[in-house]
Amino acid sequence: MNQPGHSHRDDFIPSWRRDACFGCGPANPKGLQLNFHLSEGGRSYLCEFSLGENYSGPPGHAHGGIIAAILDEAMGKALKLRNKVALTRQLEVEYLRPVPLGQPLFAEGHLVRMRGRALYNRAEIRNAHGKVLARSRGKFLAIDPEKMFARELEEERCRKG
Repeated sequence: MNQPGHSHRDDFIPSWRRDACFGCGPANPKGLQLNFHLSEGGRSYLCEFSLGENYSGPPGHAHGGIIAAILDEAMGKALKLRNKVALTRQLEVEYLRPVPLGQPLFAEGHLVRMRGRALYNRAEIRNAHGKVLARSRGKFLAIDPEKMFARELEEERCRKG
């Protein structure tokens, strides 16, 4: 559901190959392949997922770095709420409970506020019962990807022909 002034589209992002992203890239067989969608109320981005043994940390549970990556991805998706492309500047994670492997999990990212180029977001990972297992806060800096990644974008355009 779109709100006035929020398009929630990907076309504000320059067209470059994003399908190899570790967090959400469908063409990355070693990645998480998270698939986020806009929440019903239009205030956050949600993803249902489960983690396999290849993301192990402690026995039967996810590695802390994978948990941080999922939370970072959820906060990154929340940038769409303001049609911004931004990079993570700071990431703070609270590991509240072990995150189990092979069970349904939910990640949700929210935009908290904007101040100039800085965007402040938060995210949570919950189990199927709604219990928060991990949460994060992050600071993101808005960028112009056409400028910052000009060389890489040009190389990609050349490869495409």
